Amino acid sequence: MDLNLKDRHAIVCGASQGIGRAAAQALAAHGATLTMIARDATALELVRAGLATDHGQTHRFLTVDFERPEELRAHLATHLPELAPVTILVNNTGGPAGGPASAAATDEYRRIFDRHLVCNQILVQAVLPAMRAARWGRIVNVISTSVKEPIKGLGVSNTIRGAVAAWAKTLSAELGADNITVNNVLPGFTKTGRLDEVFKARMARSGATREVVEAEAKAEIPLGRFAEPREVADAILFLCSPAAGYISGVSLPVDGGRMRSI
Repeated sequence: MDLNLKDRHAIVCGASQGIGRAAAQALAAHGATLTMIARDATALELVRAGLATDHGQTHRFLTVDFERPEELRAHLATHLPELAPVTILVNNTGGPAGGPASAAATDEYRRIFDRHLVCNQILVQAVLPAMRAARWGRIVNVISTSVKEPIKGLGVSNTIRGAVAAWAKTLSAELGADNITVNNVLPGFTKTGRLDEVFKARMARSGATREVVEAEAKAEIPLGRFAEPREVADAILFLCSPAAGYISGVSLPVDGGRMRSI
């Protein structure tokens, strides 16, 4: 199987922790040169220091707050001309706070729409010229199983993640002729800070202990455990690789079989 990413330049968003960090590590280990994006420069520097450089890569990072889309646009306009052409884009951004959809403020929907879909659009438009020129591109969006089965208590997230999935499916049809694939990875319960937030919200609603909440969650998963971030990163790596050249427009669950839909 061809997973070789040597001479490929990748942007990985949310690379300072969790699934984004694991994805950065996986892509670099297979030869990609990375530009990582997140808010925390200290955390990004630590990630960069640990990335593989076996193929002579020089990795970089940009510190950007995705709740300021114009800041992202300005950073890309400044820094993209300095980089090798970007042919891999991993869109990955932290999820919003929990709560019912009916109680969410309208401004919260706008804020999270900016953080996820608007910033994804800015990034895609920034890297498309290089992908088209190379006649090769991979766009992978890390979203959620909620795009297939909405998750109770995550009203804003369910809504915006669904919009990202529809946007990605539309892009896959538009960009296929340029040999650019667009896919989504849908993590299930994964050992990240986001999972801690979800469990704390469940504990607050139910009054149950952490042990009870975790046991209930594991009972929903046929494999009986939570994912490691590297397991989700392996799916991202595959979809970014030459081996996945004929896969586009899919939303791939990495959830241990938790979802009941086909």
